[in-house]
Amino acid sequence: MNIVCLDLEGVLIPEIWIAFAQKTGIEALKRTTRDEPDYNVLMQYRLDILGKEGFKLADIEDVICSLEPLPGAQEFVDWVRSQTRLVILSDTFRQFVGPLMARLGHPTLFCHDLVVDETGRISDYSLRLADHKRKAVEAFKALNFTTFAAGDSYNDLSMIDVADERALYCPPERLTIERPELPVARDHRELRKIIEDIL
Repeated sequence: MNIVCLDLEGVLIPEIWIAFAQKTGIEALKRTTRDEPDYNVLMQYRLDILGKEGFKLADIEDVICSLEPLPGAQEFVDWVRSQTRLVILSDTFRQFVGPLMARLGHPTLFCHDLVVDETGRISDYSLRLADHKRKAVEAFKALNFTTFAAGDSYNDLSMIDVADERALYCPPERLTIERPELPVARDHRELRKIIEDIL
């Protein structure tokens, strides 16, 4: 039995924080897990900027509603789900991804939550579980699934490393240099080929 575990942003949908940075002109918000391996450091950095600039959840939601899945992502998701089980393991937030998950056909998603105060300000975030990507893949393996994991960033490595089969998807060059043993897919067609070979 097989299960495919994928990251979300940068694999199936655009990077939400980058899209928001482009909309607001705040270049500092373009920093992602491709740049900062420590997720807590990255999130505190983002929250500090949002607080200083006075942005609220609704401001980010407006940008998210204008986004579409990455080219070919919908067809790729449909294909994976027609072949086997698919679970999205993401460090995004439930409050962010509703519109984009609808456009992908609502695949199963495990992610985190934002803490939003009565004014709509994002005051903090709440992890569903620390290192949840790795722990989810380990749990699937314990349930006797053969696992495949793919993502594009440093925060995906823990799940990729424990999966039975693995790949990077459009990673930054420095990650491919640091982890030359990992297969790399540059588009959904190449990722599909990697998965086809292990199903």
